[in-house]
Parts: sequence; structure tokens; C-alpha cells
Amino acid sequence: MTDVLLTHSYHLPYDRKQAQKMEPYPPLGTLYAAGFLRVNGVSVALFDGMLEQPEEGLRRALRLHRPKIVAIYEDDFNFLTKMCLTRMRELAWQMISIAHQHNAQVIVHGSDATDHAREFLEHGAECVLQGEAEYSLLEAVNALLSGRSVANIPGVNCLGPGGSLESLQRSPRMISRRTSALPLPARDLIDMSTYRKTWKDAHGTFSLNLVASRGCPFRCNWCAKPIFGDRYQLRPAADVASEMRLLNEEYGAEHLWFADDIFGLNRQWLEELARAVEASGCVVPFKIQARADLLTRDSASALKRAGCAEAWMGVESGSQDILDAMDKGLLVEEVINARDHLRSEGIRGCYFLQLGYPGESWEDIQKTIALVRRTRPDDIGVSFAYPLPNTRFYARVREQLGAKQNWADSEDLCVMFKGTYTDRFYRAIRDALHAEVASWKTKTPTNVDTNVLRELWRSVESLEAVSQNEDATQLPKVKTVSRSTKYSVSSHFVSLQTTVASAGEINE
Repeated sequence: MTDVLLTHSYHLPYDRKQAQKMEPYPPLGTLYAAGFLRVNGVSVALFDGMLEQPEEGLRRALRLHRPKIVAIYEDDFNFLTKMCLTRMRELAWQMISIAHQHNAQVIVHGSDATDHAREFLEHGAECVLQGEAEYSLLEAVNALLSGRSVANIPGVNCLGPGGSLESLQRSPRMISRRTSALPLPARDLIDMSTYRKTWKDAHGTFSLNLVASRGCPFRCNWCAKPIFGDRYQLRPAADVASEMRLLNEEYGAEHLWFADDIFGLNRQWLEELARAVEASGCVVPFKIQARADLLTRDSASALKRAGCAEAWMGVESGSQDILDAMDKGLLVEEVINARDHLRSEGIRGCYFLQLGYPGESWEDIQKTIALVRRTRPDDIGVSFAYPLPNTRFYARVREQLGAKQNWADSEDLCVMFKGTYTDRFYRAIRDALHAEVASWKTKTPTNVDTNVLRELWRSVESLEAVSQNEDATQLPKVKTVSRSTKYSVSSHFVSLQTTVASAGEINE
């Protein structure tokens, strides 16, 4: 009999977009929790439903391990869990029921459970953990195993006497800033052969994930931070370099994905990482997420030495007005500079873009298109403005939200408040942008490719005239980061009409 069976509710085949990409990573946050419990004397097992049918697999794991407690502990480092997808929520509720059928008590942790603790408790969870939860998890597990109440444990929410919800006001817990005190993720509990085969079959290269830090201190008003808040905790560079080597030599990883919210905040640390990796003699290509304003020439150089092959930047928009409305704290010219710095080091520079933010006009969208065309990122990801609980953005549009307040999966792109345009229009822009960026990879596009791209942009133009919503949400104008240094893209903007007319020249 096992004390705790850990699991999570993200199942790749339930997410249309991610199933097509086929880039599964082990549940890092779940494995950190498992490792922490284990070094503190708790016997653990793990059921990973990433690639295995979750309901049947969980029942099989329950019969095999006969745990006293099931901890549905989501991967806090997987951006998909931060999106609070309803498919994951529904699956978690099913897992609670299945665990109870096998006489196990249930602990739940994750972004969605933190935001909706009441619903998870009413669906049968004994308690919900908030914030950084390793220490709260350990104390809750020890309490339940000894038959004690969990009601007074910091960071633990549970139902009070008679079903009251008074304890829901309990504050989240913060772990020590010395994250190096935490053991490495318990990757031995994962069937790595399944991940390796999946990656090799789909991409020919096996990639694994790790983190160098937790949290992000920046305060973009649409970014939800239910777990780490505004805190930022950085691991020693030498420890990170050692783990990189471990993943390569012990698990056969040929590529790494740093799942940090923000990588390279500390420039001195970046230099330390580069030196530590060089000293280890094991340079493994990796991918990161970073802010454009942090990617200086020196930072890009250090990243290259450490093995960075690809950097994704939260560009969001090519309009300074929209960036300012988001409280992004970023200048458009900093994006342009970062792209140049990455290109000079041979690092792929990629953009996360966001459409539909309140107040975004056709002129703002055109500036985003112009920025993409001028800087030519190696890849882009396009999402829609998504108000998540406990963000300033959510507070501004809350009254406009209806019954649907979360996406079902990551492909469920829709604007749930009164956007400037309809979803169909934003999807048309997404499709055209993706097609144009993809076209740059082909040196000699065919007439078919050119015609398809021309038609996509014509569709955008025709839809723009008929897709505006009445009474669209508007946000008050805000003071910009720096009007004196603001980069103007208006003189560089190539109109859609001109681009359509000369589509055959797009790749020159």
C-alpha cells in the first residue's frame, strides 16, 4: 500500500491543438511534489495521464498501489494548466470521484483549483492547496495519514463545520527562496520510453523540460499568477547546468525546454550559466521564454554559449498603445532590437502575439502585422485576449462575461467579452499571419502558395469591414512607457492592399 498516488488532469489527446503539435513533456510540477514527499519519508507512486487514457489508467493505478491519498497535483510549469481549461477541470472532478470509489482521500492543487476552490471542494476534494504547495502538501498528507484535521495548515482550503466555506479565506503559502533546497523532480516515476518514442516519431529529436526559476515579477495586467504571484526565485546556475547534463546523459535528452515564465532576468546569472555549461563540456540545445527588453546583445551572447537555440518573446502587439494598455512595460523598439540580437547569434527568435485586447483598433492590428513583416520572426504563436480570474484585465471586463468564462482547450480561441471584432475576424488574421510567416521558409514559393496567401489577406480585408461589434469594450487611455523613445512603425507599414498586389515578392 502506498501513502500517496500523485497524478494530474492534463491529457494530451483531449487538447486538439497540442495533440497536433505532439510535443508532450512530463508533468514537472507533479514530479517536484513527488520528489519532495519522498525525501520527507512519504511513500509515493505516480500516474501520468499525459499520453495514457486518464480514467482507465487511474483506476488501474489505484488497484495496483492502493493509496491512502490521491493528490491531483497539476504541473504549475505547464502554461496549459495556467489557462484553466474546462476539459481539465471536468477530468479532475472525475478523478476525485474515481479516487473515492477506491477509498482514497483527495488533495487537489493547481491554478484552476486555486481560483475555484469552492467547486473542487464541493465535488469531493478533502482540501485544495493554494500557492506554492510543496510544504503545504507535505503537511496535509501527514495530517490526513494520522487522522488529523487539515483546517489550520497554511495554504490549505477545506470545508468547515457543517459545510461552511469559512476556511477559503486562508492565504497561500510561500516556499523558501532557496529553491535549491528542493530535490530534483522524481523523473524515475515516469515512463520516459513513451515520451522518447513519441518525440522521436513526431520530430526525430527527444526533448525534456526543466526550470531554472519560479515566477515572474512583471505585472502585465492580463497575466494570471495564482501559484507564484509576483515573486521570482532563481536556482544557482551551477545546479541548472548540472541538471541539463543529467537530462542529456541519463535520460538521453537531445533538446531541452526551459518552462520558466521568464528566463534570463538576471544578466549576471546568464553569464554564470554559460560558464557552467561550458565547464561541464555538455552543451544541449534549448528553448526559452523571455522578455524582449531583457535580450540585450550581451544576454544573447551568453544564451548562445549556454546552448540556447530558440527564444520565444511575449511581444503581444506591434502597437505601443496596446502594450501600454496591457501594462506590459515594453517598447516596440525593444522587440526590434531583441530580434536583431538573437539573429546575430544564430538564435531563432519567435513571437507570442495576442489579438483582441480591449480597445485594439484596425490601426493597432496593422501595426502588429507591420512589426511581424519588418522583423521576420522565425515562428509565431497567436492567441486571443483571455481574461483569467484575479487579474486587472478580468476585473475590467467581468460584467461582460457570460456562462462561458474559460476555454475548453487551447484551440478554443474566442473572445468572451465584447471585443472590437468578431472571433471570425481574429481567426482570419491568425491564419493569414501563420501562413505568411511559414511562407518565408520557402525560398521559391509556388503560384499556389502565393495565391493562397493572397486570398487569406483578402479575406481579412473583406471581413474587417463587416466584423466590428457594436458597443465594443474600451479601456481608458493610459500613460505610455516612454513617448519620447516610442518607436513608430507607421512609416514602415506596408498596407495589406499593397502586399496583396505584390504577394509574389513576399519572400524577397
